[in-house]
Amino acid sequence: MFKRISVFLASLAILVQAAYAQTRFAIQDPEGSRTVVFTDGTDTLRTPQEGLWSIATGWEDDWMTGWVHVRPSSVETSGGWTILKGKASFPQGDLLLTDSYSLTGEGLVHCVRRFEWNGSETLPKVTLSVRLQKEGTGLQLMAPGIIYYGNKNGAAVNPELVAVWNGQPGEFAIFEDHRYPMPFVMLEDPSGLEAVAVHTVPSPVRGAVLQDQWWSLGAEARDGLTEIVLYSGPIGYNGTHSVAKALQRKPMRYSDTWIDLEPGRVVEKEYYIDVYGISRKGTGFQRPVYTALDLYKPYDADRFAPFGEIIEAKYRFALSRWFEGESFAGFDMYDPRSGRKRIVMGWCGQAASPGYALQVLSKDLGDPSIHDRVQRSLDFLTGCPFNPDGTFAVCYDTKSGTWSQGDPVSCGQAMYNFAKAIGYARKHRGGYDTSKWEAFLRKACDSASSRILSDGWDPVSTAEAFYIAPLAVSSGLFRNKEYAKAARKAAELFAERHLEMDGCYWGGTLDATCEDKEGAWAAFQGFLECYERFSDRRYLEWARHAMDVCLSYTVVWDIPLPPGRLSDHAFKSTGWTVVSAQNQHLDVYGVLFAPEVYKMGKILGDERLVRLSKVMFRSCSQLIDPSGSQGEQVQHTNFAQQGDMSSVYKLRGGYSENWTVFWITAHFLNAAARFRELGVRE
Repeated sequence: MFKRISVFLASLAILVQAAYAQTRFAIQDPEGSRTVVFTDGTDTLRTPQEGLWSIATGWEDDWMTGWVHVRPSSVETSGGWTILKGKASFPQGDLLLTDSYSLTGEGLVHCVRRFEWNGSETLPKVTLSVRLQKEGTGLQLMAPGIIYYGNKNGAAVNPELVAVWNGQPGEFAIFEDHRYPMPFVMLEDPSGLEAVAVHTVPSPVRGAVLQDQWWSLGAEARDGLTEIVLYSGPIGYNGTHSVAKALQRKPMRYSDTWIDLEPGRVVEKEYYIDVYGISRKGTGFQRPVYTALDLYKPYDADRFAPFGEIIEAKYRFALSRWFEGESFAGFDMYDPRSGRKRIVMGWCGQAASPGYALQVLSKDLGDPSIHDRVQRSLDFLTGCPFNPDGTFAVCYDTKSGTWSQGDPVSCGQAMYNFAKAIGYARKHRGGYDTSKWEAFLRKACDSASSRILSDGWDPVSTAEAFYIAPLAVSSGLFRNKEYAKAARKAAELFAERHLEMDGCYWGGTLDATCEDKEGAWAAFQGFLECYERFSDRRYLEWARHAMDVCLSYTVVWDIPLPPGRLSDHAFKSTGWTVVSAQNQHLDVYGVLFAPEVYKMGKILGDERLVRLSKVMFRSCSQLIDPSGSQGEQVQHTNFAQQGDMSSVYKLRGGYSENWTVFWITAHFLNAAARFRELGVRE
């Protein structure tokens, strides 16, 4: 079944790391249009024939009107630049227009578009634009952190919760620059194995009606072609103009996004164009992910707190969540002041995670109580009951003394923590009694293997990919071929579903039903563990694909922020990750897979990944307060889930610092432990 996938993927790593083919440009002149064509020799992206520049001069019904199109009147060269000039004349004066193009060493075309208002009066209600057309129908769209090849899986559950793209005429998906973790959009033609990407240099615009108005980036589908567009403000998606993806379950109106050009105003927009072929559908997004890294170089880890300081702060906070009674001992998921006393495995609780992490970090921390806490916390968790569906209860209410809940995400993550704890305890002989841990993990693996190996196994989402890693590790711990067989079957199923991106990795977050980085992480972690356990290179290539999806959620630039809790801390967004296509805020989840990014960098010989992984870990420590506490939901864009959500203009720059569920601490400790095992000290 996977022969054709394997043949392709055998060369994928080489393809992604290969030297860039140069995108070039040429000026064509059909009917005097002086159209600019960008090409790699086969595929093309071109400017509209009606005019290189398009300027809207009015605003009606929440959208731009009164379009004026202008063709170049002159072409000249200067150094390595080709410069096209034109002029749009209005009753109030002239708008001078300039496009400058040059070739970069990364194989891109560097573009700078300039608008200079030479009138004596203000030119009102203007929208400036960049429009670039790719011919074809049903083109697949990738907008990092927002749309993954149309968000097909999220749309199938509830298309109102996510932005949807089918590539049909009349569709549009246009979002604020500051919403993008990697500021590019990519169009893939799966039938022609062609792709194009436009990377923008994000910026706010002067002269805007709104106080915090930025350029926007996205795509619009027309008959026989799709346009990648940059606008000086207008946004919209899912058939509605002038709305922002502002709330978890619905948009909010975000209109009147024109600008007024006062005399002497100059506006410039900088962007890069890449045109390239691909070897297989579903891979067009990978090249621009690495181009974004090359453009922004998000590698300065030393401006953030060092590893040791982060570990100390997170451990100090973990101790504040430790509580015990006659029948239990463990780490509280919630702030003790909340009144909710619950020890929860997996997802937001991560009560099993310190059982591995603190073993590894004990030398760093020098606390003799660690041994007792690790032993008792894991021993207690092994007493959870199993559910009829094969999962086990993950939530213990200390007030009622009862267990409840259970889902593949939480169970798979807890199983992996147990497997890592057992493996480390065996290897280092730290005096732990692992008998209860091993009995529990065997039972969990038996249950998961039985489910996966059944003929009727048909998982709804990528959530069950969280079983792959613990089954792969446990197959070695217990020398159990059934666990290996189940891990491999699950890995192959999820590879078959997602490698071509007919449906992107999804369903890994329990409070969303859409494409998300957690689903991609489940596959990435599982594929990489299979590669390391079973020595089959297919898994490495699959891991590269899933990792690149994870990386696309990672912010590679410092997003300027308005006054608020984030600007209070001079917050730097580089290294943080967008949650999902539905929940459009930042969180620290990326620290959890940062060690695997580091490991992939070493395996693939890609120093970019090695350096980025350290930034991902250290940058996410920025908001740790003096008590070691840190909240969730960093609002880098017009989106929020908590706080004052009465107005779309109050959202950006906010920070939900009181939502301090334990995973925020546990993931740092877990990742620090894995970094330590990889030999990373700082």
